[in-house]
Amino acid sequence: MTHANESITKVHYICQTYVEQKPGRDGQASPKIGKQFQYSTAAEAQNRAEREAQSEECAGADAYMISEDPESGEVGSPSFLVRLGSVPETDDF
Repeated sequence: MTHANESITKVHYICQTYVEQKPGRDGQASPKIGKQFQYSTAAEAQNRAEREAQSEECAGADAYMISEDPESGEVGSPSFLVRLGSVPETDDF
């Protein structure tokens, strides 16, 4: 028995936190990536983002999913599940 070339897409669920970066030359403070956590379900990533966003040292948090093609290693654009607090513009991804 042989298997046809099956492309299995791998989905990653990520919680990413942000901390405030010191103001730059333009005087604007911007969010900087703090921590990243990977989960096996969207609900787990979203719950963690909600908890992290409530902590004092966290400026904001995202929960998102990305798809990866294991054969090529290509990763798609993030699909956001939730964005809380001070987070970068989606164009920055």
